[in-house]
Amino acid sequence: PEQQKASEPPLSWFRGVYLPPALHPLNKTFVKGGEWQDVDSAQEKRRAFLQDFCRKYNSRKKLQTHLVHLVSRIYVEDRHKVLYCEVPKAGCSNWKRVLMVLSGLAASANNISHDDVHYGKHLRKLDSYDLKGIYARLNMYTKFIFVRDPMERLVSAFRDKFEHPNSYYHPVFGKAIIKKYRHNAEEEALKTGSGVKFKEFIQYLLDSHRPVGMDIHWEQVSKLCYPCLINYDFIGKFETLEEDANYFLQLVGAPASLKFPKFKDRHSSDERTNTEVVRQYLKELSKEERQLTYDFYYLDYLMFNYTSP
Repeated sequence: PEQQKASEPPLSWFRGVYLPPALHPLNKTFVKGGEWQDVDSAQEKRRAFLQDFCRKYNSRKKLQTHLVHLVSRIYVEDRHKVLYCEVPKAGCSNWKRVLMVLSGLAASANNISHDDVHYGKHLRKLDSYDLKGIYARLNMYTKFIFVRDPMERLVSAFRDKFEHPNSYYHPVFGKAIIKKYRHNAEEEALKTGSGVKFKEFIQYLLDSHRPVGMDIHWEQVSKLCYPCLINYDFIGKFETLEEDANYFLQLVGAPASLKFPKFKDRHSSDERTNTEVVRQYLKELSKEERQLTYDFYYLDYLMFNYTSP
């Protein structure tokens, strides 16, 4: 019985998982040249800022959740020993392309289609391993995350999913949103779910009794990647995506020929979602709705030191 007991995973693996953030030094063995000094300095500040925030925020808080759920958005690349937590609308499609190249599944990131990236099931997620495999990789691999200003990410998700034809988001989310939040909705809109307005989308987002559940494209980063429970070694930002990404690739010893792709993954003719575009969308909301939307992403603003709108 004692031997059996020793081989069983501790109870903490299943509930009350708490992985205290520890600021390990990044391995800079592969970094060549002094051009990365500013990027490295920004990186160290972000890591220290997040650790400081988590120390304060977590002082009396212990999240009761299952380890497998914590790592369900994390992709594994075993060759270069990296773990990537996917944050949609923050460069995730191109990061998956890069992971495919790193793992030897593709020769170039430029020739991989959007569908192959998201539906090809080429990449393995951390929750597909057993508990021993999960813990080993969490402890030994370089863990990284790329984030984006929460309002920019939200507007980008809305534009992508609701302003273009979409065979999933219109019938599943669109129909339910129009039915609940549009008075005197026309039969065609109720039937197709197309034409959701940004204000209606925000009403859905803020509704504690949503007619449909949340979606990873607008879920808070704090609930996708648990940055205070999982110690991320590298924190990239969409606002400095290219330089952060190429510095990270050097850190993990990627081939010198591999550079982060510059192309826009979908709807390439659309203007990128930026501060001015966001401002136009926020005009459609009341002052109270804007405040409540900010409150919804409050933790993401704080964790990653973004300025409130």
